[in-house]
Amino acid sequence: MSSDEGARAPRRRVNGILPGLVKGLATTARTLTRPSHTAEYPDAPPSLPPRSRGVIALTDENCTSCMLCARECPDWCIYIDSHKETVPAPATGGRERQRNVLDRFAIDFSLCMYCGICIEVCPFDALHWSPEFEYAEVDIHEMLHEKDRLGQWMATVPAPPALDPGSAEPAEVAAANKPARAVRPATPTGTVRMPVAELTGAEPTGAEPTGAEPTGAGGATTVEDITVAGDVPAAGDEQP
Repeated sequence: MSSDEGARAPRRRVNGILPGLVKGLATTARTLTRPSHTAEYPDAPPSLPPRSRGVIALTDENCTSCMLCARECPDWCIYIDSHKETVPAPATGGRERQRNVLDRFAIDFSLCMYCGICIEVCPFDALHWSPEFEYAEVDIHEMLHEKDRLGQWMATVPAPPALDPGSAEPAEVAAANKPARAVRPATPTGTVRMPVAELTGAEPTGAEPTGAEPTGAGGATTVEDITVAGDVPAAGDEQP
């Protein structure tokens, strides 16, 4: 390389640095006159979207201990304990049934990855997202939220968005607004012997079925034992 080319190389480097420096200073000068967008947290609370993933809230009344959320959790950070208890029959002659009673529901937020799978797979809307995020702890063991603390977050869960105009009413809302079914009073039952012809509407024939009892001459009509509901006439009462 000649001496002229060696002298021009530093000059090109200087010419490349100066324009970039000038552009940077010009950008700085323009932003000096603009208002700042820095949020002074915690003095100024941030404005978060209503569906932000902050903390998971629990409605323990809706939980049936189906274990779907615990099985689907990729981090295995959900712990559920329950037991079964017998529910007495609602009416006389009914059948007793068993139900799960929730004893413990805990989420370890030191392991949680906030994927939201547990909320999506819950079939009874027992888990909800809350935008609250200020629950940091000095001790990592305090990040394990038990059932009571998870229930306290429900007060911070935003209301669901309104339905579109003209949309159908949700099935759970329609079921909740449906009036209760009236209970029918119990009626006594009894056995009444009635002619078969009156039950079937057929004309009596001369043929007598096997095992039937004739009620008149020639055995034209047979009788059957029929169980009916209602008041059964006592012996000796006149039949209409």
